[in-house]
Amino acid sequence: MAETFRKRCIVTGGAGFIGSALARHLVRDTEATVLVVDKLTYAGNLESLKEVSGSPRYSFLQADICDQAAMDKAFEDFRPDTVFHLAAESHVDRSIDGPGEFIRTNVVGTATLLQSALAYWRTLPQTLNSQLSTLNCGATTQSSFRFQHISTDEVYGSLGAEGFFTEKTPYSPHSPYSASKAASDHLVRAWHDTYGLPTLITNCSNNYGPYHFPEKLIPLVILNALDGKQLPVYGAGANVRDWLHVEDHVAALRLVNEKGTPGETYNVGGHNERTNLEVVQTICRILDELRPRADGTTYESLITFVADRPGHDLRYAIDPAKLMDELGWKPKHTFDTGIRATVQWYLDNDWWWRPIREAKYAGQRLGVTK
Repeated sequence: MAETFRKRCIVTGGAGFIGSALARHLVRDTEATVLVVDKLTYAGNLESLKEVSGSPRYSFLQADICDQAAMDKAFEDFRPDTVFHLAAESHVDRSIDGPGEFIRTNVVGTATLLQSALAYWRTLPQTLNSQLSTLNCGATTQSSFRFQHISTDEVYGSLGAEGFFTEKTPYSPHSPYSASKAASDHLVRAWHDTYGLPTLITNCSNNYGPYHFPEKLIPLVILNALDGKQLPVYGAGANVRDWLHVEDHVAALRLVNEKGTPGETYNVGGHNERTNLEVVQTICRILDELRPRADGTTYESLITFVADRPGHDLRYAIDPAKLMDELGWKPKHTFDTGIRATVQWYLDNDWWWRPIREAKYAGQRLGVTK
């Protein structure tokens, strides 16, 4: 049965990995009405929304968040209660190759969306009048509206062998991607502090799960392994990431939207730290079990150590205590259960990833500088 979350939600970047997971969750598991706004760049894929595309509570708008007129019209026509802002360029390696697009989308696009949200918010009543309250029609007010910005732990920089990122950790981005996300975080805070727009920010650790575009580590390793290609590991594979299943992430996003305090930041992490090499080796062992190679060799024999990424942060690790203690969030997936389910999903759903590998991205190295 659908849960009683009845908001009208704009989800920017809703054809991407995390955005589509959120849109599927809202349409499938709640009573929300969702407008997905997506430019459909290389990583946008409407096939990721196939499960909910027939619902009367789902609609799609192909638009660029940098287009002020288009964003103004989306707000005017749809009249949302909340915005989940996920539209972003997100791959560190691609930001090394072409930082300009990251500045445009992540910084200028966020500022444009904030301006449209602010103009719309100012038209809302401060409170419901008595007639609307009696009807319990769920009309949006300035106090009930939310602009929720979904960001990354990479804005905090790099950790040593110990310690965790908290909401108080100073920003120290090291890549064009993380710098652009840090800038967008600051813009969202400024629109709250300067104009009073009710904003929320979440900073999450590395996500994984179904429908993940295969340029990222986990799907890249799975699909390269199935194709018998090299499994590239940067440097010695010692870089540590804190892994979070995308379903746990979107559950946290909804919870923050419902219970979070405007103006606050909430970190989302799963306490699932692994080195990159450990992640790759785990995937190889699962594939050895579920899809043994015809020649009898192990998938680990495909691991190849390559030159490290420029400016590669050593370790990320999130302390989600604020989210857990104040809002009651708890992840359902461990890394061991989540990664096995993810590998199985890719084995069972080549209808989704094979066209991407054939037409958009075949697994080549990105972000190599001289």
